[in-house]
Amino acid sequence: MQGKIKLNTDELNMMSLFQTVTNVTARDCIIDTKMNRIIFVVNKGEMGLAIGKDGMVIKQVEKLLDRSIELVEYSDNPEEFIKNCLNPKFVLEVRLSERLDKSKIAVVVVDQKKKGAILGKGGKNAEKARLLARRYFNIQNIQIVTSQ
Repeated sequence: MQGKIKLNTDELNMMSLFQTVTNVTARDCIIDTKMNRIIFVVNKGEMGLAIGKDGMVIKQVEKLLDRSIELVEYSDNPEEFIKNCLNPKFVLEVRLSERLDKSKIAVVVVDQKKKGAILGKGGKNAEKARLLARRYFNIQNIQIVTSQ
């Protein structure tokens, strides 16, 4: 993980509210004004608790914050973390490589039929993965390709 992540007052307040409602401590909070959503990163194994039965807990958080909430399960492994940012069951493979200028990139291989689901409406899932991969692992870009 690169350096320390600095959170502003709004993000800290949202993390506090998230924890109060879900009983899950968020590792990180990103207010994405471009996509009008809030992304919370939760520890491995706590996703179900944060979502709640039939999604009731996370719906309550969305109602309180009046924004769409997206959750990502954290992993120390960059490949697994990128899969979690997208949709692990649709990702066939994640390959990391370093360019000549030392910047890191990830290539995500998906099934042709599932590429739309991976990208998300307006590319929002891909953008979330890029944002978080850069924030946690200094990965400059993620390319999403289909299997041949």
